[in-house]
Amino acid sequence: MKLLLTGATGFVGTHMLAALQAGGHDIVCLARQVPARIEGDNIAFMPYTDADGTADWGCVLPGCETVIHLAGRAHVMHEHAPDALAAFRKVNVEQTLALARQAIAHGVRRFIFISSIKVNGEQTQDQPFRSTDLPTPQDAYGVSKHEAEQSLLALAQGKMEIVIVRPPLIYGPGVKANFLQLINTVQRGIPLPLGAIDNQRSLVYVGNLVDLLLTCLSHPQAANRIWLVSDNQDVSTPDLIRLLGEALQMPARLLNVRPAWLTALAKLAGKEAQAEKLLASLQVDISPALQTLGWRPPYSLQQGLAITTHALRR
Repeated sequence: MKLLLTGATGFVGTHMLAALQAGGHDIVCLARQVPARIEGDNIAFMPYTDADGTADWGCVLPGCETVIHLAGRAHVMHEHAPDALAAFRKVNVEQTLALARQAIAHGVRRFIFISSIKVNGEQTQDQPFRSTDLPTPQDAYGVSKHEAEQSLLALAQGKMEIVIVRPPLIYGPGVKANFLQLINTVQRGIPLPLGAIDNQRSLVYVGNLVDLLLTCLSHPQAANRIWLVSDNQDVSTPDLIRLLGEALQMPARLLNVRPAWLTALAKLAGKEAQAEKLLASLQVDISPALQTLGWRPPYSLQQGLAITTHALRR
């Protein structure tokens, strides 16, 4: 199968590219930076410099059966753009639709779009998020992903199959930002005041996400649906820290501090968003993927954490 992969040099993209190459697919990659060295003769890299949504992909789309669209403007904790929603829409909506229109024109059969659980919202209360829930995005990033989803489904009706995948927090070799900071904190043996937190969070190891995307390449029932994905093994913040300690062969040092105090301190420090990821629950229901697609995460949470921390120690 010939495929077009965008965001091929990003965190998820590098893992996706390796899996596609191992599967013997012919892959055309769009990336902002073309690697100096390319392994394998079934991979072709093309530079991606679309600043205004008018790029012509006519040279890479002919013959492609599927587009896997990983590229996008990522969620950032400290947004500096004067109009954050406009900045996210430019990349996540307008450029995505421009690519989708050209994919339809060149006869692409299936378009796989990586969205985000932020389309559902920021935290769960009584039950896990489901793909059929009414979307309640709370920030510009989530709004842009929701708009991209709706626009793709409307654009492609009867012309191209759309597969939408909404992952929660993704971790694995190459992870950065808050998850990497948490690993480094545990590795340094720094005590964390998170022992009294009683929550549940869904995570997804990048290898599990890639495996679901591979399933979505050809599964007939994946088309024109929204899929949630996780390791199918939710975990509290204290237990996640303990598991990271085990993977790092370091004792996890947890202090029991009332969550209300932590929330108050986070507000004073202007770090409510960061605190929410540690204090609140966010669970996703992946039963449709398990039942309809027959998919099972090939890696457990413990295996994913072990691989992630081992890669950091090399």
